[in-house]
Amino acid sequence: MHRITRRRALAALAGLATVAVAAAAYAYFTSTGSGTATAKVGTSSAVTLKGTVSGNLYPGASSQVSFTVDNPSTGAQRVGTITLTGITVDAGHSTCSTTISGGNPDFSMPAVAVNATFPSGNGQAVTPKGTLTMNDTGVSQNACQGAELTLALSSN
Repeated sequence: MHRITRRRALAALAGLATVAVAAAAYAYFTSTGSGTATAKVGTSSAVTLKGTVSGNLYPGASSQVSFTVDNPSTGAQRVGTITLTGITVDAGHSTCSTTISGGNPDFSMPAVAVNATFPSGNGQAVTPKGTLTMNDTGVSQNACQGAELTLALSSN
């Protein structure tokens, strides 16, 4: 009869322990599953357009208009085209005609294609610039002399 020595008994136990650990590590179930997650999409905020006209206007003359964009949103926002939508004058020049549409407008500015995205922040320069023209309407435009004009701008 063979005698089991302590060394052989320990070796056998170690081998069994290794097999048990390996079996436990390999023993698991596979399954499919599903779940959900939530996310929130931000909303846009209206940008503020500001324009600066370089120089004075005279009938039949044009001046360059530089623009800046203020984006109060936390995300980037796109400005497509800047359009002149109206002109108002200071109270002392209320008889100054500021028509911007029709067959013989007093003022005009072609739409400015910007097509750019602006990150959050204020005073961001816009390229390109616009051109504001005080058209020569063929009638006296004296009521506009010295007038302070406020341009209404919009973008899409």
